Amino acid sequence: MKNRVVDADVEEGKRCYSELIKLPTYEERFLYLKMTGQVGIETFGFERYLNQTFYKSEEWKKVRRQVIIRDNGCDMADDTHPINGRIIIHHMNPITEKDILRRKEDILDPEFLICVSLRTHNAIHYGKKDYAKEHEMIVRKPNDTCPWKM
Repeated sequence: MKNRVVDADVEEGKRCYSELIKLPTYEERFLYLKMTGQVGIETFGFERYLNQTFYKSEEWKKVRRQVIIRDNGCDMADDTHPINGRIIIHHMNPITEKDILRRKEDILDPEFLICVSLRTHNAIHYGKKDYAKEHEMIVRKPNDTCPWKM
């Protein structure tokens, strides 16, 4: 399985890794990936077993490992946001049951996948506008947690 060479190859309107990593800030990356989903809207309905089978396949596990290594286990491939919990591999472009049944090339192409935390994943699908700002790193200073040493 090879990664696509993009820019000219990527269909209009498709989100891709090569474009995402050009964005310098976490907030810009979040806005690039943000979708307008709603909680409770079915994605696979009665065919849910299809994506569950897909995510347990050896080919998915192999690609998943590649993406985690490529992104250094960081949220949206941003080195300033390491993921300390469970790493989710997010499809930048929604997949359908037809994509899985037809084994569409894009669903296993790292060019269309990215590491995210559970919180970021939920925010991408259903999140609020200012989500990325909530994740700004706190700059620590010596003794800032010891009031008697300030």
